[in-house]
Amino acid sequence: MAKDEKITYDIQNEAGLGDVKIADEVVAIIAGLAATEVEGVASMAGNITNELISKLGMKKLSRGVKVDVLEGVVTVSLALNLKYNYSIVDVTARVQEKVKSAIENMTGLEVADINIRVAGVEMED
Repeated sequence: MAKDEKITYDIQNEAGLGDVKIADEVVAIIAGLAATEVEGVASMAGNITNELISKLGMKKLSRGVKVDVLEGVVTVSLALNLKYNYSIVDVTARVQEKVKSAIENMTGLEVADINIRVAGVEMED
């Protein structure tokens, strides 16, 4: 596959008016944005935070996210930095719920797995 070639997935259009395709990077951005909205998540691995989105662009939110789609079923892997003094179990459960809901609601794809790797813990200043 060429470096600039993007993987796309078909989303069925019930009205039958034509094809709708979505790039895998779009699914990754949805997952990254949903994850960073959860209280207790400091950033995606790589120090990308919501405050930097406007400066760096939405494309950078896909850093720390790997998406695999097979026959309309999505598997997501996230690498996160969490805030100190938050329960890892609670935060990661909320991230899984939020990411699953965001992807399913926005794309219509079914989410099978959301795997999270805690890459670090960030201390407050």
